Amino acid sequence: MVKPQISLIHPISNPFSRNAALALAESGLLKEIVTTIGYNPQSYWTRYLNLLPKNIAKRINQELSRRAWIPPDGVNICRYPMRETLRVLLVKLGFGGFWGLDKQQSLYPWVFLPLDAQFARQHLHNITAVYAYEDGAATTFAAAKVKGITCFYDLPIPYYLTSRSIQVQEAELFPELANTLDAVKEPAWKIERKEQELQLADHIFVASSMTKSSLLEAQVSASKISVIPYGAPINYFQPQLKANQGFRALFVGRVGARKGVHYLLQAWKKLRLSNAELLLVGYNEFPDGWLEKYASCCRYVPSVPHRELNSYYNSASVFVFPSLVEGFGLVLLEAMACGIPVIATPNTAAPDIITDGKEGFIIPIRNIEALQEKLDWCYRHPQELAIMGKAARAKAQELTWDLYRQQLAAVVSGKLGLDKN
Repeated sequence: MVKPQISLIHPISNPFSRNAALALAESGLLKEIVTTIGYNPQSYWTRYLNLLPKNIAKRINQELSRRAWIPPDGVNICRYPMRETLRVLLVKLGFGGFWGLDKQQSLYPWVFLPLDAQFARQHLHNITAVYAYEDGAATTFAAAKVKGITCFYDLPIPYYLTSRSIQVQEAELFPELANTLDAVKEPAWKIERKEQELQLADHIFVASSMTKSSLLEAQVSASKISVIPYGAPINYFQPQLKANQGFRALFVGRVGARKGVHYLLQAWKKLRLSNAELLLVGYNEFPDGWLEKYASCCRYVPSVPHRELNSYYNSASVFVFPSLVEGFGLVLLEAMACGIPVIATPNTAAPDIITDGKEGFIIPIRNIEALQEKLDWCYRHPQELAIMGKAARAKAQELTWDLYRQQLAAVVSGKLGLDKN
């Protein structure tokens, strides 16, 4: 019997798509990876970056590293870099606004859709299955169904009906923040594609119970869904000696309403703790000037390169992630890998990766009082907090990317009937 072959399509690159590809490759199932730039830092031409002025080379390397993809041994990687390269170039040169490319939403019509169409035209030959991601699979799945090819669908975030419902509620509670909540204003064509992808998928992979619940609410059969939590980067993020002995609460991510940061700011302002700091790290999604209202009670650091986050995590006493709706929240595992306990909501992966009161706390969304209570407890119980930090690191060591890959490969193999041979 000829072993099944799978092609994986993902427009950019991130830890979960790279590990999904590696899982399929380790099982001997992966035929190729189809992406846009797919930067390989080990390729020979990267040496030419060093010939550029240092500051220019640094900026280019930062952009490329976000799209890095080293293909597994023996696996072909097919690149279609033109549109994404042009988009990034126009944005960095300051021309993105004219073309509407300076927003995250531009990725979909400019990059996701053309790559999906390209894959459907040219990459559905001699394969058994395709592994694709939300917003980049509708055209591919439709063409694959005609050819009898199995469609594996990876949904990294909750299904749009749940996400939109929560964000519409938030927009009603905070009208001044409504324009920052993307799910409230998703166009009809994008929603139609999401629904088409869901209907055509043979099996759906999600990373959290939260995302599974959103699919069950959309009447998707539980038998069609596999929950496989992402892995902790335990080698990249590790505990380090904390230089600052004061209390620091840390948030890392997109600093905005969907992440519940406005509730965290209100809770922190009311606490008025001495010798304590709230630190926010990430891209500011609030309206212009909104965050400045809290300048006296928090410190804000714009987005930093991923490799620099280790020092921020290790400077913290507790990591706070009060997100309203989240498919997972890899930052939770990054903090835990550094031995930092977490405070998070059930609308993240927290229920899947921590035990409430052991590695951190799980609190309801939109609950300022619960945030105050847990932050105050952490502030007043440093010894117990340190024990929770050790438990967090231990749990992170259990939730590895190796485990993720093993579980993903096992499910894929089972769905293709390989576990019966």
